[in-house]
Amino acid sequence: MDKENLLEIDNLFVSVDDREILHGLNLAVKPGETNVIFGPNGGGKTTLLMTIMGFPRYKVLSGKIYFKGQDVTEMPVDERARLGIGISFQRPPVVRGVKTRDMVLACLKQDDNDALVNELAERAHMTSFLGRDINSSFSGGEIKRSEMLQLLAQGPDLALLDEPESGVDLENIALIGELINEVLGKTHPIRERSRSGLIISHTGHILDYVNARTGYVLCGGQIICDGDPRDILNTIKEKGYQECVACLKK
Repeated sequence: MDKENLLEIDNLFVSVDDREILHGLNLAVKPGETNVIFGPNGGGKTTLLMTIMGFPRYKVLSGKIYFKGQDVTEMPVDERARLGIGISFQRPPVVRGVKTRDMVLACLKQDDNDALVNELAERAHMTSFLGRDINSSFSGGEIKRSEMLQLLAQGPDLALLDEPESGVDLENIALIGELINEVLGKTHPIRERSRSGLIISHTGHILDYVNARTGYVLCGGQIICDGDPRDILNTIKEKGYQECVACLKK
């Protein structure tokens, strides 16, 4: 384990519903880095983020997950969140009976701080949604803004973002990108940044708004290449993932 890494994944094997999805995956993220993961459907991208977050459906068969130098492989979701890992889902559920304001307050870990909740909600254009049940009758863009609002309140050291541009129209994607940059502390000089991000993207549109240091291709449950995110994206657009599958078979 490299103590300079914020997140380190070592030879991780994971199954979902008794089917092995990740096969010996290795990955490291340093403080202040934002990395993006590409890959075909069913390749294991969402499984990776859910496993890092610790959701019990995702069973670690072997391997280790280290965060801030701690072995968190068996740590429950709530403890990982308190340690500084946050997640934005691709398809968040509707949570009936729980108001958006209450969720944001819970993420803040501060009681009765309505002024800060209102300030964050204004930045996310979510003020009028605070009194509504979480994600109830929200549009795609509203759901993503709600997710970003919760991450703003939590202020995680590692933000896991599963297709943040999915279901978002052109009017909203710029705002989503702005909010992601705020969550990741990209408004600060590079030398002062400590928050990291791991972003899943199918289209790469988010790269027009959020700079990423390294791109990875996750295919067949393994990371099979890495490099400049835009170079990888251009190769995928030109040749598709068939080129990646061919590399995997070599």
